[in-house]
Amino acid sequence: MQFRSKIAMTVGAAALSLSGASAVPAAATDVSVQAFSCNVTYTREGTDDSKYYAGYYSRETIQPSSTSVTAAGKEAQCILKYKGYNPGTIDGVFGSNSQTAAKNFQASVNRLCKRQVLAVDGKIGPATWPYLRQVYVCWDENN
Repeated sequence: MQFRSKIAMTVGAAALSLSGASAVPAAATDVSVQAFSCNVTYTREGTDDSKYYAGYYSRETIQPSSTSVTAAGKEAQCILKYKGYNPGTIDGVFGSNSQTAAKNFQASVNRLCKRQVLAVDGKIGPATWPYLRQVYVCWDENN
């Protein structure tokens, strides 16, 4: 009985070998990250209401995901990069580099506004989006 098991295993391995399949699990594949381009522009919506847009997401409500590619993630990364806060690769995934850039941006907004207007949590949500989109942050308080 043991002899038959060895023959069966040998025949099975040979069949896998001939078919191109492998009995050994494949090593983890290196998934390359797609980098997106950024073309940040601003629109003038009033005397003091100019806003930045990168063309991926136009609203101010969705929080970018830290685990999957989203339009909001690409938009936030592009605007952060444009404003001088390095989010790393523009890949639409709001990971640790993007969150650090967001925290630095939020802290800067608080300094410029001379008061805490944003939580420094690294999340771009409904409270942070308007400040990220604004060309003149706390314009009225600084003039």
